Amino acid sequence: MNVVELIRTKRDGGHLDSAQIHALIESYTAGDVPDYQMSAFLMASFLNGMSDDEAVALTDAMLASGERIDLSSVPGIKVDKHSTGGVGDKVSLILAPLVASCGIPVPMISGRGLGHTGGTLDKLESIPGFSTDMDSKAYREQLERIGIVMIGQTEDIAPADRKLYALRDVTGTVEFIPFITASIMSKKLAEGCDALVLDVKFGSGAFKSEEASAITLAEKLVAIGERFGKKTVAWMTDMSSPLGHAIGNWPEMEESIACLRGKDVPDLMEVTLMLAAEMIVLGGKSETIKSATEIAQRAIS
Repeated sequence: MNVVELIRTKRDGGHLDSAQIHALIESYTAGDVPDYQMSAFLMASFLNGMSDDEAVALTDAMLASGERIDLSSVPGIKVDKHSTGGVGDKVSLILAPLVASCGIPVPMISGRGLGHTGGTLDKLESIPGFSTDMDSKAYREQLERIGIVMIGQTEDIAPADRKLYALRDVTGTVEFIPFITASIMSKKLAEGCDALVLDVKFGSGAFKSEEASAITLAEKLVAIGERFGKKTVAWMTDMSSPLGHAIGNWPEMEESIACLRGKDVPDLMEVTLMLAAEMIVLGGKSETIKSATEIAQRAIS
């Protein structure tokens, strides 16, 4: 592999095949390609674009860089949810235990804050002594035992993504949609879920503020999920104002716990029940969104 030739190809608006992208990512993860060359590749791709096939190959290469967790020992259809994030977005904190209580295993690799948006891990870790750090064995055992597990990205899960994200952050290429989709989906494919519900947010409180850009992101995420054989559904939700009343890690935990105990926070629970219903359908516990919503409402009450 000639890294300079790959950079030139992208600089000139050309396309790379799957083998070239895999070789580049494997070599970068191993430390054989320096940051300055990968930075050039990132910017050339950012400026000239990537095809859908290139984005799929990038996702696959990042996935192949680490462990792919096997959850076949866990009975049932494993369903996860991922949000692109927003101010006051505490949906996962309510949604995951709610759906698990309906008999659907929920494996979830969550993230930290991105820009001005809050991260689920940061909120969970505001609970004294709460740890989101566990290996794949403990991850699988907890899912088998209680039907839900929420952890952060480990060193063994998509290590290429960890290196690339740090580089994207300092090269101004974070918001490039093919990079976003590869980053999200490489982790989601590694975690062992069978189906995925995406909550792609737009508006002033979201990572992607423009609705048109958020729609494109949603379409690309769903397409990659389907290419890898995962049933993937995306919902678009408006984050022009915070969900619920609380903002901040611990206040959002308190509000989430109150909602699980039956407190009605209309805007927050509307989104939560909508996504829960989709997960319940994907998990095979209901055939329609209407009946799935009723199942979720009974569980929360």
